[in-house]
Amino acid sequence: MGWLLLILVLLAAAFGILGAVLKAVVFVVLTLVLTGVVLSMLAWWLVKRQARRFVREFDARSGDGGRQRGAQPGTGPELPPTHDDRY
Repeated sequence: MGWLLLILVLLAAAFGILGAVLKAVVFVVLTLVLTGVVLSMLAWWLVKRQARRFVREFDARSGDGGRQRGAQPGTGPELPPTHDDRY
């Protein structure tokens, strides 16, 4: 594989189109890298969204407002929020 790439680069240099070939290769590589980055960011956002939705539904179904079982309202320490929107 390496020999094939070397021969192709030498042929491109011999015919004077090495610059165009390198530009095309850079374009393809950057397109693939940026596509991967955008898709991974979208996947991360969707996972966070689903996790927040699950926590919200779980809190709504529990019906006790997030208090611990057996605790009386106003007698125990405050529980931390179920999720953090800063990130």
